[in-house]
Amino acid sequence: MTDQLNPRFRFDAYIIGTANRLAVTAARAVAESPGSAYNPLFVYGGPGLGKTHLLMAVGHLGRSISPGLTVDYITCDDFVEAFHAAIGAGQGDAYRRRYVDTGILLIDDVQFLTHRREVQAELLRLVDQMTSAGRQIVMSSDRPPAEIEALDERLIQRFAGGLVIDIGAPDFETRVAILRRQAEERKQEIPPGVLEVVATIIDGNVRELIGGLNRLIAWQSVSDTKLDPDTAREVLGGGPAPSAGGTAPAVSASSAPSAPSVESSGPNEFDSFLSDITTTVSAQVEVWRARVGEALLRWEGEGYRTTRLSGLLDQESPRDPMAVINGFEADVLKLRELEAEAVELEPSLAGNPAFRDPDDLKAAGALTERARAGSNPPPGPSPLYRLEEFVEGPSNRIAVRAAHAAVEEPATKYNPLVIVAESGLGKTHLLQAVGNAFAAKEGGLVACLGAQDFTEELIEAIERDRVAVWRARYRRVTALCIDDIHLLQGKDRTQEELFWLFDQLLGQGRQLVFSSAVPVRDLTGLEERLRSRLEGGLVVTLGAPERELRLGVVERALHERLGSSDPELAAYLAGRPAESLRAVLGLVQRLLGAAEAQHVSPSAGLAREVLESPMSGAERKSGATRRSSGIVVTTSGGVKSAEKMVWDWPDLADRLMEDLR
Repeated sequence: MTDQLNPRFRFDAYIIGTANRLAVTAARAVAESPGSAYNPLFVYGGPGLGKTHLLMAVGHLGRSISPGLTVDYITCDDFVEAFHAAIGAGQGDAYRRRYVDTGILLIDDVQFLTHRREVQAELLRLVDQMTSAGRQIVMSSDRPPAEIEALDERLIQRFAGGLVIDIGAPDFETRVAILRRQAEERKQEIPPGVLEVVATIIDGNVRELIGGLNRLIAWQSVSDTKLDPDTAREVLGGGPAPSAGGTAPAVSASSAPSAPSVESSGPNEFDSFLSDITTTVSAQVEVWRARVGEALLRWEGEGYRTTRLSGLLDQESPRDPMAVINGFEADVLKLRELEAEAVELEPSLAGNPAFRDPDDLKAAGALTERARAGSNPPPGPSPLYRLEEFVEGPSNRIAVRAAHAAVEEPATKYNPLVIVAESGLGKTHLLQAVGNAFAAKEGGLVACLGAQDFTEELIEAIERDRVAVWRARYRRVTALCIDDIHLLQGKDRTQEELFWLFDQLLGQGRQLVFSSAVPVRDLTGLEERLRSRLEGGLVVTLGAPERELRLGVVERALHERLGSSDPELAAYLAGRPAESLRAVLGLVQRLLGAAEAQHVSPSAGLAREVLESPMSGAERKSGATRRSSGIVVTTSGGVKSAEKMVWDWPDLADRLMEDLR
């Protein structure tokens, strides 16, 4: 539908190069003359090469040329889901009438029709219907039709009857042009030679290319060092030197197949039939009766009850028939709004008869209200974590400031934002803090959970046959935050669901935030299409805490527990070696525990005694010896947690819980 078209995905924002020139030329032709040139148009190419951008650009250009043109954009997954929901509700005919008035239909990611024969048959019928009526259909896929497994041969023939064209990876010059356009749009001044380095190192898809630029912009925003080509290469992790080989010869626009000069195909059969009826009726009766007849044909054809309209024809001289017609159409629009909301919350409600009676808006409203009441919100962030409380230091400065920027400009600056760090460095804290910042915004609905919980929810939904409801509760969030995304490696079904959710939320301008203990480029068990989308935003890294950061964390922890922070004590604790923030807080906890056990105030002297002595003071007084093993086992004979263990020492001050994840 038109509101699903990303406003940024237009032809004037599409950089044209050798690898995509033919596809862009064909796409412009079908947008300028829908149904006349290349119908259907089938565009294919690898992930991140601009297929979705091109499809939406067709929709935008078509509507700008013909404002009354109806444009529908739908992913293959949504097409399949809507079809199954309609069939399950016994509304197959209503579903088939859904695209009757569509001027341009855009279907993304057609490769997911694999082995779905019923849906393939429905798409075949739809393609035949639209092409014969002169309505344009444009599709995209990550592979050509002949390589889509188990695709109906008749569909392959229909696609071949239009135009099947590929989009290749951009060449070096095109990559530089894309980077320059992106930098200009963000009002970023990039020193000479830097963008060329990015284009040399990242020679894959456009999404990864923009992700590399994001990393440089984020680095430049927090660094006092001037960005130059060598620094850029270091920030991006190096890469191959520019090759000496040439590029493929450019193909000019004149070499692309031009749209044939074809006269307008004229009205379709329905329009001709309607015109004949209107002419006949207008010649015999009052004009208003012709208008009522038109409305009856239209709304009955779309499955709505038209008792109110047909009642006008039973009257000799109704008071204001045009007001009745306008009121009827206004109520139909209200029904559509209610149905759209209800279906988003409960997809099985698609095609429900309650949304087909304009004379009973109350019933439709009640059904929508029940859908609202039955829709549980997704899990939100823990209120314990706040972005303003996250201590900033050199090792995490880029990540912290990028998080603030994402909150200040949601889904605009860095989307998605991916936080990479080993356990204990604060990635979960930062992700949850960002989630809370979004939740505090007006109308904020944030889903914030671990990847394992995300998978468990999906499994439960599959077991209860509630996958559609599970999808709906996430599709309405304003921000999605998933912790430990690396745990999704090898979980194909969860990755597939996240892919569709990712694309839908991104297209709706919603913010996505992820964290991972493994660098994105090393996520070998993650689908390429999902991995490339993660790299298309901004990937930031949290490093081991340096002394400045450790000092800030210690001061905040002491202030929270004691109401003040002793500078000498804080300096001593910050000077102790610690590989993670969790270890730093562990030192603080050990000191405070020892002070409480000995009924003394925490001090630098006590800290030295507790942290440097082979035994604590209490142990020396009691003559106790340390135990060689301290894993606490439950009464049932097993460790309490698969991720935690407690080292149990005689003195409370020396007890420490460590997270081994």
